Amino acid sequence: MDFFRIRNDIPFMRHAKLLNAISFTAFVLAVFFLVTRGLNLSVEFTGGTVMEVAYEQPADLAAVREVITGLGYADVPVQNFGTSREVLMRLPILEGQTSGQQSEVVLAALRAQNPDVELRRTEFVGPQVGQELVTDGLMALAFVILGIMVYLAFRFEWKFAVAAIVANLHDVIIILGFFAFFQWEFSLAVLAAVLAVLGYSVNESVVIFDRIREVFRRHRKMTTEQVIDRAITSTMSRTIITHGSTEVMVVSMLLFGGPTLFYFALALTIGIMFGIYSSVFVATGMAMWLGIKREDLVQPPPPKSGDPDDPNAGAMV
Repeated sequence: MDFFRIRNDIPFMRHAKLLNAISFTAFVLAVFFLVTRGLNLSVEFTGGTVMEVAYEQPADLAAVREVITGLGYADVPVQNFGTSREVLMRLPILEGQTSGQQSEVVLAALRAQNPDVELRRTEFVGPQVGQELVTDGLMALAFVILGIMVYLAFRFEWKFAVAAIVANLHDVIIILGFFAFFQWEFSLAVLAAVLAVLGYSVNESVVIFDRIREVFRRHRKMTTEQVIDRAITSTMSRTIITHGSTEVMVVSMLLFGGPTLFYFALALTIGIMFGIYSSVFVATGMAMWLGIKREDLVQPPPPKSGDPDDPNAGAMV
């Protein structure tokens, strides 16, 4: 469905070198921040204490966060669990305090604010469990990347597979770079958002690659650069409608979803914006520089009878 049509092809590839230079700079900066600052890993990765408390009335999460912050905990996830009267908190490990001591101090502070608070459970998540989560997360990311490459190599051509993976890794590293630079908390929810962005970005790349193959079939005299420009321009309406509606939903979660969904929605917001950019400029530009051509995507027609290339030409009937 097209809400509007662009009559003339937009010369995207004319600016590919400049835009990819910007992308490369952003990628290098993201890697630099990841190396120098690292990720602010949540309790699921580093280990800590998980507390669940209950109130007689619906809990005031803002007041609970204020108490937790006053105890020296910064950016601790405080969220409803099950009902509006139950609150779940994940506390990072503090030097010189055991998990039991942590829970006692926090419970005493909460009871000083509201005597009706009741401790439901407290659990300690050890660093070993956190290391397992890191390993499993990296393995999941590796399997996703491998699956995408195999799929694109079979459906299109290996040059497209390489181009798509470069573009997708570009998105992932830039998301992680944002989280490293601003020291936002990196949790399992954020990891799920990163994996979602991988699938989202590759979907956009597949749409453009499929249109490139279609244009190659229809227009034999076009250069590769002209074919890519035509393919991207013809998918502009679909891109704006699809990603615009998706971004509205994600921004709604970002603004109104509360602290529980904030970093998840933030990672998706960054990933979707850079996913569109990388699919249009990084993936197509990389495919062009790898030397993609019509013969890679369109099989030549079989030789006609009597054609010099026909192996059966001149055979006795």
